Amino acid sequence: MAVVVVVVFLACVVTAIGVVSWVADDVSSDLTDQEMTCCWEDGATPAWMSDQLGIRIPEGASDRRSGYKTGQRYDTGLLAFVLPSEDAERYTGRLIRSGTEMIGNLHPEEKDYQPAAAFGHLGLPEPETFAQGLRKASLCPDDLASPEGKYLQRCVDLFAHEFTPGTTRIYVRSTIEPSFTPPAASKAP
Repeated sequence: MAVVVVVVFLACVVTAIGVVSWVADDVSSDLTDQEMTCCWEDGATPAWMSDQLGIRIPEGASDRRSGYKTGQRYDTGLLAFVLPSEDAERYTGRLIRSGTEMIGNLHPEEKDYQPAAAFGHLGLPEPETFAQGLRKASLCPDDLASPEGKYLQRCVDLFAHEFTPGTTRIYVRSTIEPSFTPPAASKAP
């Protein structure tokens, strides 16, 4: 009889632990989903984001996309556009310091990688997941005396991904101090 009581007690304990674990996992998943979709500001047009970051978008760029996400500790600005690969090479060469080379992605993230401010919000894959055709650099405005770098207003992570032969998407992500004023809501593209 004592053995049966102990077995029933252990079964109840294991069941309770399982239920608590399942509820905690479900709550955590909901909070993660909320964090990924929360706090995107309206009005962060590519032109506005370009001005805030100091990243000039070349006139011939197509498929311009941008986003601005407010956060508790910091905000994040996203900017992406497409150029012919030769133009993208010239553009990044004019942005980074002479003698500096963008590096390949030696340690790509898994396909389900989702940073807090994901390019997925813009309908794009995350550049950190690309193993082929990606070059990246981190830039800050301090002493960046390059032809395009002199306009840079904030530190940025810059990615150039040749997603089809002859066509490159430029991705820019920047962490911004929360005292910065988010964009005014607008219906402009």
